[in-house]
Amino acid sequence: MSYQEKRTLASIFSGILILAAYCIYAFNPTRLAALTPDDLKPWASTMLIFIGIGIVATIVIQIVFHILLSISLAVQTKIRNMESDDKEIERSIQLEMVEDERDRQIELKSQRIGFAIAGIGFVAGLLSLVFNYSPVVMLNILYLSFSAGSILEGFGQLYFYRRGA
Repeated sequence: MSYQEKRTLASIFSGILILAAYCIYAFNPTRLAALTPDDLKPWASTMLIFIGIGIVATIVIQIVFHILLSISLAVQTKIRNMESDDKEIERSIQLEMVEDERDRQIELKSQRIGFAIAGIGFVAGLLSLVFNYSPVVMLNILYLSFSAGSILEGFGQLYFYRRGA
């Protein structure tokens, strides 16, 4: 599995983790019972908090991923060449993390998927208001569609890497 695929899996993992945590917290029956149907402030603050948590969690997960990847590459290089030095290990790590034109094309193709899902969610949120649903429903549709778009963008990247496009 390539570096890009591993990095994408780490991103998908963090996205699913944050989305699951949001759903568990936000749709908790005791929390829902305490909220009034049209009070947007608690929903907006919850979403902002989870956006912040998501950013921090993604950064931490990516840092841990890169540390573990570097360690595994260093061990593999050391096993292959018993007499390898730090410069050789550093070179092998840099070679593993190289991105080329194909990687950029795959990223652009998968971003289209994410933007399409987010756009569909935006339209669905607007339609929910047109059909007289609560603005809370619209906010949750937006949040969930943007989160799902990000996760599906990652799955799109994995698909394109596996397909070789």
